[in-house]
Amino acid sequence: MLVGVVAVQGAFIEHEKMLESLGIGCVELRKKSDITENHIDGLILPGGESTVQGKLLRELDMLESIKDMIDHGIPVLATCAGLILLSKRISGDVVVHLGTLPVTVKRNAYGRQLGSFVRKSLFEGLGDFEMTFIRAPYIEEINDPLVKILATVDGKIVGVRYKNQLAMAFHPEMGKDLRIHQLFLSMMQDQSNL
Repeated sequence: MLVGVVAVQGAFIEHEKMLESLGIGCVELRKKSDITENHIDGLILPGGESTVQGKLLRELDMLESIKDMIDHGIPVLATCAGLILLSKRISGDVVVHLGTLPVTVKRNAYGRQLGSFVRKSLFEGLGDFEMTFIRAPYIEEINDPLVKILATVDGKIVGVRYKNQLAMAFHPEMGKDLRIHQLFLSMMQDQSNL
């Protein structure tokens, strides 16, 4: 299996290290040909600056290719900025990037860099999970009953799954716990068995 990691900006290297520790190959997606020339089984949208990432994906003509892959069922793991890129609505913003996840997110919901924190909380199916939040969003509203809430912190939704999309407001790649990446890999295995 091969995972495509969007590598135009943000915390993509940390995801790659987690995949490598699980014995999974990855390819950095920096231009459109990286998508078209590789057979990718899964996709990671990392944390970083969602506005910058969205702008670069448009300029590099990658946005529609990625959206098409997600619409056709490729498993995707999105963290922090990746959650914002997937969302159909961003609170207080008219811009939509990929728009494949029927939720409304609030960007920088916990404040700027000083609002960063780590919290251990329940992640459905995994138990307690240490969650690192860095200028994190949260999900304000779910707009489809098929969106399954996987994690909340202080009453705010911070992790969801919708069909082939696994999205969270925190950074699982910043810790040592591999279980969320393993969950993502199980989604890829399920897809390859179809």
